[in-house]
Amino acid sequence: MHKKDIDNVMAEALEVLRKGGVILYPTDTIWGLGCDATNPEAVARIYDIKHRSDSKSLVLLACSLDQIALYVKEIPSIAIDLVEVNDAPMTIIYPGAKTWPAPAEGEAPKADKYHLAYNTVASDGTVGIRIPMMEFCRQLTYKLGRPIVSTSANISGEPSPRKHSDIPPSILEAVDYIVDPRLEAGSTGAASQIIKLGLNGEVEIIRK
Repeated sequence: MHKKDIDNVMAEALEVLRKGGVILYPTDTIWGLGCDATNPEAVARIYDIKHRSDSKSLVLLACSLDQIALYVKEIPSIAIDLVEVNDAPMTIIYPGAKTWPAPAEGEAPKADKYHLAYNTVASDGTVGIRIPMMEFCRQLTYKLGRPIVSTSANISGEPSPRKHSDIPPSILEAVDYIVDPRLEAGSTGAASQIIKLGLNGEVEIIRK
């Protein structure tokens, strides 16, 4: 794709994200559903689209460790080393996500750009975040100024879509914007490694 075309796609995707919409986009791994990770109502739509329980957490994308540091209470020192030497897609589960508590029944969820949506965070207060290896995704999170959700664009329990042609029609029809499929050339088509870190140097390999 020409740079002008990519810039146009970027501008259109950002407009949708800023308005609280849901996008369908290729990541450095597989096709994903995305939204502003600080917007709990947008996140709830993604759970609905996937027919998935919101008791589970979601993977997020961020452009840098500096951006991640805005949304977790402390970055384990080992995370810096892992990011510096990493040469393949890697999701790190960080402790101490900055988020508002889940709302009481009948209450609207609290939301602002300084806290992750409560429904992106696991029950133990951890959150999985990846710095994508695809330039388009890094620029998307950088220009939005906050992390975005990156969960596989499938109905819960069904195979994850490696290519645009693998995405079910119900997903295609449910989103507000579909990123140009030509950008999927930067995807590996495989899920990322997942590593869970603790503040005292604990390392757990969740997925190789």
